Amino acid sequence: MLMLTKQLAEHELQALLALDHHEPRSVLGFHSEITETGVTWLIRVWEPDAVSCLLRWPEEFGLPDLKLEQEHPAGLFVGTCKGKTASVPYTLDFMYADGQEHSRLDPYYFQLSISSYDQYLFGQGKHRFLHEKLGAHFEQREGAAGVRFAVWAPNARRVSVVGDFNGWDGRRHLLHVLGGSGIWELFVPGAQSGQCYKFELLSQSNQLLLKSDPFAFATEVRPSTASCIQEFSGFTWEDEDWLEKREQTDWLSQPLNIYEVHLGSWKRVPEEENRFLNYRELAEDLIPYAKRMGYTHLELLPIAEHPFDGSWGYQVTGYFAPTSRFGPPEDLMYFINRCHREGLGVIIDWVPGHFPKDAHGLAQFDGTTLYEHEDPRKGEHKEWGTLIFNYGRHEVRNFLISNALFWFEKYHIDGIRVDAVASMLYLDYDRPHEEWIPNSSGGRENLEAIDFFQELHETLFHYFPNVLSIAEESTSWNGVTHPPYHGGLGFNFKWNMGWMNDSLRYMKLNPVHRPYHHHWLSFSLVYAFSENFVQAISHDEVVHGKGSLLNKMPGDEWQKRAHLRLYLCYQFGHPGKKLLFMGSEFGQWREWSEAQSLDWHLLENPVHQQLQNFSRGLNWFYREHPALYSNDRDWQGFEWIDLSDTQHSIFSFLRRSAKGIESPLIFIYNFTPVPRTYYRVGFPEVGTYRKLLDSDAPEYGGSGFNQQETIAAEEALWQGQGASAHLDLPPLGCLIWQRIH
Repeated sequence: MLMLTKQLAEHELQALLALDHHEPRSVLGFHSEITETGVTWLIRVWEPDAVSCLLRWPEEFGLPDLKLEQEHPAGLFVGTCKGKTASVPYTLDFMYADGQEHSRLDPYYFQLSISSYDQYLFGQGKHRFLHEKLGAHFEQREGAAGVRFAVWAPNARRVSVVGDFNGWDGRRHLLHVLGGSGIWELFVPGAQSGQCYKFELLSQSNQLLLKSDPFAFATEVRPSTASCIQEFSGFTWEDEDWLEKREQTDWLSQPLNIYEVHLGSWKRVPEEENRFLNYRELAEDLIPYAKRMGYTHLELLPIAEHPFDGSWGYQVTGYFAPTSRFGPPEDLMYFINRCHREGLGVIIDWVPGHFPKDAHGLAQFDGTTLYEHEDPRKGEHKEWGTLIFNYGRHEVRNFLISNALFWFEKYHIDGIRVDAVASMLYLDYDRPHEEWIPNSSGGRENLEAIDFFQELHETLFHYFPNVLSIAEESTSWNGVTHPPYHGGLGFNFKWNMGWMNDSLRYMKLNPVHRPYHHHWLSFSLVYAFSENFVQAISHDEVVHGKGSLLNKMPGDEWQKRAHLRLYLCYQFGHPGKKLLFMGSEFGQWREWSEAQSLDWHLLENPVHQQLQNFSRGLNWFYREHPALYSNDRDWQGFEWIDLSDTQHSIFSFLRRSAKGIESPLIFIYNFTPVPRTYYRVGFPEVGTYRKLLDSDAPEYGGSGFNQQETIAAEEALWQGQGASAHLDLPPLGCLIWQRIH
């Protein structure tokens, strides 16, 4: 039988006074004892600086007010009374020495709610929707509205939640640790949506830490760093048709043409101090533009909260919070909802490879290396100044996998592009020999990261079939897009970094040197079907002194534009899905900067309008021809016609659709500024062929050299094909043909 006593044990009292108590609910709040004579209640209240405390029961409860005794002048009050077997939340009226008064419900009255099963799943790394338990969550408890706060800090001596609801005073709301799980919890009645908060932690070395909530759903606008209480019940989604269609879509056999966007610099408002467009303004401007241009998806550079604009979002401090730079979370929902209503998918950059050292973030979260490795040879990217997640720790994997699921569940995203995968897979990534630790087999592979990727994708595709997971993986790691049950990492697409590096290196050459480097364009077909590739021309290629895509091209301005059109034709003709970074579609001259808008004023110049029109036409051409997307994962969809004309830098190949949906497309490229007349090309069969696209057409700013709208391919074995025809090849141009009869 419980023996209630008003006298608190000395060690408990001293722990409370020192703010060093890890189980405050065991001594504070409401406790009852049933005896033969009825129910005895003991209430102990902690309110620093208060001089008196009056407890008021709800009127319908029928009990008189109870003035609590001051157990300690620091703010500890206690009282007992006889009552009913049931209890209800009670109000506490406090008086302070300066005469001020304050009333609130007692947070320690309420039961702890994170179950032992939740704790077990978390400890095993299997709590898939952990974001529903940790963080700040609105609840109704016995008629009282408030917020349940919970955080993982297993090595802290004490954890408090501080915020707008308690004057940012770490003495007032001490959290209670849940057994050996390392999770701390407290329900704070009266906490409201929009209020800011952080966790105050006392480390084992008596260091006082002030940390943002790792699971916060919203944050203050930088440079402020507090978390914000966010409710998700206020937005109504209207994208059911899109989600239903997505669930039935196999993107491997569908057109996937991605427009990569940095929201902070796509367009700004110069007359308003160069401010960002917000999510709703972007919905009105960016979505119609991308739809009109013919893209299937937007890919957003990281939109999780990050303190430093210059990181482009790749140094994340708030993994569950969309950045407040562009508005509140419900406005991002509005943006994605509008995308889906307009037929656009949304992919976000996701950064599970590293996190910054900012004091309010994950680094040394509870005074120890909780999320990162303790040994810097495994836990630090010195070049980036960031820390590496400890993928071998169950709780850390749980945090990351729950985070990925969160974005699909709460924001209805259609895919993730996983940043810097190679840095996660190799223990010696960007490290001298003496600064890395081999795995258990003596190798350089990060076995824990491999397990993480496999578990991530098994989980992700279980809950959200037919979404996208795209790897930015810059090496020849085998099986990036192979399923985990075949030993692969489980991604469904991988950026083709080898193709991008080789092709750009070739395009930057003066054409007179290209005959000696013909293989830079053809080599990618050696491995083109080893993975499911995206031919990506990304933001990484137009920064850090690399110049814009247009400015990489050799020659005068006309030749640069012709080169760009030719290169985009090569990208779209090559097997694989497509991605282009913003600004390249209309020929931005200036290298991209996150600090300013794209140079939209260039479109006042007709030559840039022509480039934009060409990009739009090419995008729609891709979507309208199954030969370019329905069968782009094996040799059945591609065949070289001629790759041996090194002297003239001319390539030709054909693309076939799955199941013969349409006649093959024949691509002929001239990578020199010299026009070629009466150039013989092999065609797959005898017949009349129509020119579908000419990158040198006058409407795109070209010379209009080729005047052949149709040609007749006659029976004559040539270049391994059963027929051939003579073509006039435009300078720095691409022609695309298809048999019509």
